[in-house]
Amino acid sequence: MSGPLLTVENLTKHYPLGAGFLKKPFSVVKAVEDVSFSVEAGETLCIVGESGCGKSTVARLLMRLVEPTGGRVLIDGTDIADLKKQALRAFRRRMQMVFQDPYSSLNPRLTAGQIITEPVENFERLSRKPRNALAADLLQKVGMSPEMMHRLPSELSGGQRQRLGIARALSLKPALIIADEAVSALDVSVQAQILNLLVDLQQQMGIAFVFISHDLGVVEHIAHRVAVMYLGRIVELAPSEALFAKPVHPYTEALIAAAPVPDPTRVRLEAPVEGEAPSPINPPSGCAFHPRCPLAVERCRIDVPPLVPMADGRVVACHVRAPAREIPVQPDVAANISATPVSAVSKQSIY
Repeated sequence: MSGPLLTVENLTKHYPLGAGFLKKPFSVVKAVEDVSFSVEAGETLCIVGESGCGKSTVARLLMRLVEPTGGRVLIDGTDIADLKKQALRAFRRRMQMVFQDPYSSLNPRLTAGQIITEPVENFERLSRKPRNALAADLLQKVGMSPEMMHRLPSELSGGQRQRLGIARALSLKPALIIADEAVSALDVSVQAQILNLLVDLQQQMGIAFVFISHDLGVVEHIAHRVAVMYLGRIVELAPSEALFAKPVHPYTEALIAAAPVPDPTRVRLEAPVEGEAPSPINPPSGCAFHPRCPLAVERCRIDVPPLVPMADGRVVACHVRAPAREIPVQPDVAANISATPVSAVSKQSIY
């Protein structure tokens, strides 16, 4: 099917806090606000931002583990937010998730082989021989010995558990995998192995990834495009190389400047930002970043900046760096801005 594999349009999620007269909520947490983007088959889109910016909520919305307040999530052009139970069940085979914690996301009472084949058996019954063959094949794909299919999660290391989580996600042959902080609980050497594994599997199987992370070192290595979120909104979405070479939004500059640089000869960006992110219960008017932004002007305090396309293919929401000239770009237009072809992006080894 032509067009993006995943299209997100104006996605919004509000959580009500308490209820007053006539069951009206006292206030709401605006976890995600008007988020739009698209993902092509075989592409990796990374979503980055501070803790509490809404990136993990986006992941759960994409999987429809929580219901959106507004907006659409389209897989192959079908809005899964409107699908009923049985119709949604069929789309579960197209999208899977790798969770952050490799210790709590696996059933401790099942063996590795049972964990891998359980998703398939939710759709079709397997006899013992094909079930074991599937488990052995997927264990090999993620760099583990087939003999490990008889072990419990408690008998595996953290890296092996995360590989097992990836094998489970691959069992239904999905087109899209949502990886929510999939390597943050692992030490650096194991992170490198898992990231290289994901890149290899993508090249072999053409899987698209939405990779949620706060580690910009990881993101720089694996992303084709990067979406930067702040207080529930995307403030910059750009090809990875362009974003790290020349960030445009002041918040993106601040994130990159705060990241550790292992090369002592590399010049760091200087983009100091003071204070903490405002509460999503009571966000500031206008641009949510303006209380911390060194470039803020009066307009930033009044108007929410629209996502504006720039010449290098990125979109930026900033009145100062990317002022809207005539007609503000609509979020669904921003979502459909074409990404750099996956085949044209060179990937280097993590090692």
